[in-house]
This record gives sequence, C-alpha cells and structure tokens, in this order.
Amino acid sequence: MAAHSLVFCGDLVLDEPDPDRWLGGIAPCLQEARLAIGHLEVPHTRRGRELAVDVPAPGAPPEHLAALARAGMDAVTLAGNHIADCGAEGIADTIAELDRLDIRHCGAGADLRQACAPAWLQAGNQSVALLSYNCVGPQESWAQPGSAGCAYVRVLAADGGPTRPAAALQTADPISVARMVEDIRAVRTQGAPYCIVALHKGIVHTPAKLAPYERPLAHAAIDAGADLVIGHHAHILRGIEFYRDRPIFHGLGNGCVVTRALSADQDNPKRAEWARQRRALFGFEPDPEYFLAPFHPDAVHGMLARIVIEDGRLARASFIPVYVEPPGRPTIARGITAEAVVQYIMRISREAGLPPLRYAASGDMVRIT
Repeated sequence: MAAHSLVFCGDLVLDEPDPDRWLGGIAPCLQEARLAIGHLEVPHTRRGRELAVDVPAPGAPPEHLAALARAGMDAVTLAGNHIADCGAEGIADTIAELDRLDIRHCGAGADLRQACAPAWLQAGNQSVALLSYNCVGPQESWAQPGSAGCAYVRVLAADGGPTRPAAALQTADPISVARMVEDIRAVRTQGAPYCIVALHKGIVHTPAKLAPYERPLAHAAIDAGADLVIGHHAHILRGIEFYRDRPIFHGLGNGCVVTRALSADQDNPKRAEWARQRRALFGFEPDPEYFLAPFHPDAVHGMLARIVIEDGRLARASFIPVYVEPPGRPTIARGITAEAVVQYIMRISREAGLPPLRYAASGDMVRIT
C-alpha cells in the first residue's frame, strides 16, 4: 500500500488583504502533502453579534477562505475559543463557505451533534478521521444540543470558576473526557484506520510551560485510539513527545496569523485593552516590526508537523521548521534559521519535562524518533 504524507499547521487568522501572499511562504509544503490540515481561529463572516464574554475577535472576510484552498489546505479544525465570536451566524457562514470550497471541517456546527462529528478525509484509499475539541472555553462558545458552537472538553479551573482562556486551568472533567473517548472509539468502529485528534489547549504567550491537564488529556486521546494528537491555541510553540509510540505535538504555534485585532491602537475597546494587558500579564514586549503578528518574541519560531501513514499506521513523524518574517509572514526556515528552530524545540521540550527525542535533519524536514 502506498505511503501518504499529512502536514499540519497551527492557528490561522487571515484578516488582512492579499491572503495568498501571507500563506505563500508555506503553501508549497501544504500543496506537496497528500492532506494538509490547519486550525481556523476566527469566523469568516460579515454577519452576527459579537460574543459578550472574553475578548471577541472580528469576523474575517469570507472570500479569504479561498486562499486556503489555493494554498493546498484540505481540511480545518474549528473548535477554538474564537469560532463563536460572531454567534451562530458566523459559524454558519464559515461552514457554508468551507463547504463551497470543498475544504473539510470539524469541531463546530449548528448543535452539539454536528460540532462533535468527525471530518472524514481520504489519503489514497485510506480513511482518516479528524476530531477537534476546544479545551480553554469560554463556555459560552460551546455547542449545546439545541444551539450552535464548538465541540469541547471541559477543563476545571483551579479556583472552581468557569472555563476561560485566561483562567488557571488544571484538570479535565472526567465526564467530558469520557465523551471525547466515546467519539474516538466511535470513529474507530466506523472503520477509520487512522484517527487524528486536535486539541485547542494550553497557556497563551508563555514559552515551554504545559498546563497540568495537557499531557493527561492527550494521553487519554491516544489510549482511546487516536494515532496522533495536535495542539494549538498558545500562539507559541510547545514541545513534542511520543506516547505509546504515537506522536503528540503539544502546540504548533501560529500557522499564519496576520491581523490588526491585537493592536493597542484600534477602535474596539475590549481588544485594545487586551493588547495592553498581554504585555503585563505575560511579560513581553512585541517587536514593532511584527505589527500584524504582535506575539511573544519566541513566536518567530514555528513548525509544520508532518507524518507519513502507510497501511493505516504511522510510518514516520517529522516537522518542517518555520520562521515568521516581519510583519507576520511564515516561511520555510533553512540553514542556521532552521537549526535555531530545532534547538528551540529541543529546549522547550526539555523544560516542559517531556521525554528526550532524537532529531535528524533531512532536507527541509526534521525527522523525530
């Protein structure tokens, strides 16, 4: 049976004009893959009412989704903390345009059943099931049996408060984890030889550190039958581990994030205040050259996760080092820049207490064993 490569990128926010330009630096790697999968962070809509909690993201232009198709994106996960920021209309408009473009999706929908449904993908004659869960809230974004939103795993805060992106999230609720486990087992019984679980998780803008719930939750997904776990949300890279010989990319960082929604000098008071608070809360000053991606200075390091499946099993795992050029355009890293990304991933994996791995460069890729 033929081998097939799958490539994954982190958060995608395409607010700015000319999305093809912003995606152009990584598009060749997406186009070369048998399947390319990313995480769509915000709704693409001109309708809807802003969510009243957390810090709502503005809706991005629906026509920008076509740039994802041109860049080679086959599927996106939607279960994140911003997908419901323009309400049910924003989710409906986003899904309608993805369907029109034949970009598969999972993780959000008109009700909980639709949000938890897998995206079914084909790698040659091999079926791949993709599931997506938001672990960070806000709870108001979660789908319910009769209302739109995203699929989720409830994670309990240290103070007993609601699940919120800024809360000190500690432990995944066993009932919620059991529902995720049932979803994973269901796609296995439906004949998926390969199952991928995407978790929107972690502590934003903070190097290396993993929240207490992250590793146990990723391990629970693999124990249930997932072959690969992909993390995103933190807007900065996280380490890599293998558990039961299956890879966990704890955080892919930014796939392609170009937006003015994080600028302190904007009209929306909530977003402007959050842009100021981030600097004090997380102890960093954005580089002014990165005015479309004003993240932690370490966020210039990025990666595309890459796996090869054969006969319904993992044959190889690797990543493609990425460097984010100012003002926010991701590009494939090479030479000393690629080596800096590799050294960074090794360091943050070690600082997070993850088991050591071996990394071997091969062309633009770095193989992991």
